[in-house]
Amino acid sequence: MFEMLHTFSKPITLDEFLKLPETEPPSEYINGYIIQKPMPQGEHSALQTELAPAINLIVKPKQIARAFSELRCTFGGRSIIPDISVFLWDRIPRKENGGIANVFSLAPDWTIEILSPDQSQTKVIKNIVHCLNHGTEMGWLIDPEEQSVFVYQPDRATTFYDQPGISLPTPEFAQDFSLTVEGLFSWLL
Repeated sequence: MFEMLHTFSKPITLDEFLKLPETEPPSEYINGYIIQKPMPQGEHSALQTELAPAINLIVKPKQIARAFSELRCTFGGRSIIPDISVFLWDRIPRKENGGIANVFSLAPDWTIEILSPDQSQTKVIKNIVHCLNHGTEMGWLIDPEEQSVFVYQPDRATTFYDQPGISLPTPEFAQDFSLTVEGLFSWLL
């Protein structure tokens, strides 16, 4: 299960959390508490390492969007680190010189989480729902053990995909990105 850090005996503010040094594995700020993410293991790492570049191969050259791995996103009173955050190109925070900013104070357009062994599925789903409540178009929860993907969208019933040949839904902006359940989990072979 996820570990709540007991650095503070009482809840702290988001500003106090953001002033703390980063931890390894990273910590998130949820409802006044610091919660450390589990250390990624083999399946998690393999899927994350393959999926973000596969998305970028389709959406980045046309400057439609960009996928980021393990990016801190601070919005709506939380500071979370989705496994993969995809932002529309024109929503990516930029420095004056046009380079990518270090601080992302907004929800991703597409959030992707990969469940790790012993990780709280409820905590991960709450982060996806938090993103959806702040403008995220779609959330994926990938479960390597069950070889299934749960898809979350605002104002729609949650759907799941576990049949090998089924294409996974993507946000409208990533319609050219095509991946089947079998294709996703083949990265574990």
